[in-house]
Formats: sequence, structure tokens, C-alpha cells
Amino acid sequence: MIRRMALLFSLAVAVPVVAQTTLNGAGATFPYPMYSKWFSEYHKAHPDVQINYQSIGSGGGIRQVLEGTVDFGASDGPMSDEQLAKAKVKILHIPTVLGAVVPAYNVPGVSGELRFSAKVIADICLGKIANWNDKAIVQDNPGAKLPDKPIIVVHRSDGSGTNYIFTDYLSKVSSEWKERVGKGTSVKWPVGLGAKGNEGVAGMIRQMEGAFGYVELIYAVENKIEYGAVQNAAGNWLKGSLEGATAAAGSVKNMPADFRVSITNAPGKDAYPISSFTWLLIPTQTKDPGKGKILVDFLNWMLNDGEKMSKELDYAPLPENVAAQVKETFKQIH
Repeated sequence: MIRRMALLFSLAVAVPVVAQTTLNGAGATFPYPMYSKWFSEYHKAHPDVQINYQSIGSGGGIRQVLEGTVDFGASDGPMSDEQLAKAKVKILHIPTVLGAVVPAYNVPGVSGELRFSAKVIADICLGKIANWNDKAIVQDNPGAKLPDKPIIVVHRSDGSGTNYIFTDYLSKVSSEWKERVGKGTSVKWPVGLGAKGNEGVAGMIRQMEGAFGYVELIYAVENKIEYGAVQNAAGNWLKGSLEGATAAAGSVKNMPADFRVSITNAPGKDAYPISSFTWLLIPTQTKDPGKGKILVDFLNWMLNDGEKMSKELDYAPLPENVAAQVKETFKQIH
């Protein structure tokens, strides 16, 4: 008995204890479903690595990466030159996937998709179109039984990359919006109610009759919210889709070295106009060199394996030429 216990004890102490490394990130809600999937799958392949991610909005992600309270941030709107100048170390913008922001609505009695021209979207958000049976909406939707009901605009209340994408688009298609409101992760909305995160906006639209707002495509799909077709720069009506986002990305002929690029209102008959890359914000110098190596390993895994999972969650993978360019930047991380 004693001999058996001694053997069991010796086997127990012989089993190595694997130390776990935890990486902490925070930021954009736009790619959260994709990142959640990636971090889970990476952990399955690397049980000694845990990646925690707080879906707090792009503004929060930028703030925390600048403060150094996270190992990486995430944003759907690129950091400004002024923000990058505040960074203690160089921060890389690593594009991860492409997504589409869609105009979502809850209009009682309306079945089938509605169409929204660029001017109509801008005028709704400016408060110039305030009713669902406004002649401008009726003109784009012949045959639709639009009610005499007020439009309740729902927008993001937090600093948000989805805000940036949507207001970047509005600033390109409406000179009045550009002058009065402008683009940014946080703007002063002329009208409407605020909600936190894509989740909050989607939930409010779903609950409120007469609501109109904007969410990332997967949030509309998962919440079974109606979303409309948007008229693109070529004059074609398109619903948000992977193909439309990929076509918008294809409009970039010369990708900038830092990957900070806007693809909203892109030219091309197949380009969905409210599309964007989303970025991980990676410091080139980490406090812990071991974490730097893990970040590089994860990023390589993301390009080699993670991108293959993107379509099942309604995101578009990076174009091959962009992925190859991105991979070269990993050499800067240590």
C-alpha cells in the first residue's frame, strides 16, 4: 500500500504544470462575434494561452491601448494622427476582416426590404425626414405601404467604430452632414436616441416600432431585424453582403503602408457603400517579450486559419494581396 502511494505521488509530481499566459484586449463591438470565435478556437489549439476581450466600443479600445492597460486594442475607425502621436510606442493597425453596416428598421405593416438612397439616409439622421410616409422614402419604395408614423432614429451612445464608418459614409454623401456633424467615433447627433454597442442599437430597433438605425450586418441577421438596400455610388441598390464589402475593398488600388484606409461610398457597381475594414491595434513593443511572441503567433494563425472562419459569421476575409502585405508588418512586433 505504501509502495503504491509512493508511486502515485511520484507520478503526480512528474506531471508538468503548464503556465497560462493571458492576453487582454478591448474595443470594437463591430467584429466581436468574429473575435470571440477566433480567441476561443486559438485557445483550443493553444490551451496555455487565454485571450480576454472586452467589447466596449472602438473609442474605449483606442483609449485603453494608449493608456497601456491592455495588450491590444480594436477599432473600426483608424486612429488619428493626433492619437498616434500620444502613443508611448508605435501602434500598428492590423486589418482583420471586412464588414458591412446596414440601415435597420422596424416599420409595422411593411413586409419586404425597403430602399434607402444616400440622401434619404442623411436626411433621416439630420431630422429633415421625420415620418415613414415621407415622399422621399415613398419615391424609392413604390408599392410599399408606408405608415404615417414618426421615425425614431437610434444611434450609438458610446465611442464607436460603427459610428465612425456610418458618419464617414454620411460625410461623403451629404455636404450638410459633413458641415453640421462630421465624422468620428463620437459625434453630436442632431436627433434620436442613443444605445450602447451594436447589441444595444439592435435591441432598441427590435423593440421600438418606427425605429431606424445602423448596425453591423451580423447583428441584424442574428436579431432577425429588417435591413434595407442602399444605393451605391454607381446608382445600384445593394443590401449589405460579404460580396459587396469585398468589392468595396477591391476599390483600393494602392493600400497605404499603415492600412488606415476608408472604403465607404466606394466606386464600382458591386461595391456596398457602407463597408469597412476593422483593425486590431497592436503595440510594436510589449512590456513582456513572451506576450509579443504570442501576439505574433496568434496573428499568423489568424491569417492562415482564422480568416477561413469569417464567412460563416457574415464577415468577408481580407483580400489575398492585403493579407500578404499585413503579414510583413508582424516583423515589427517584439
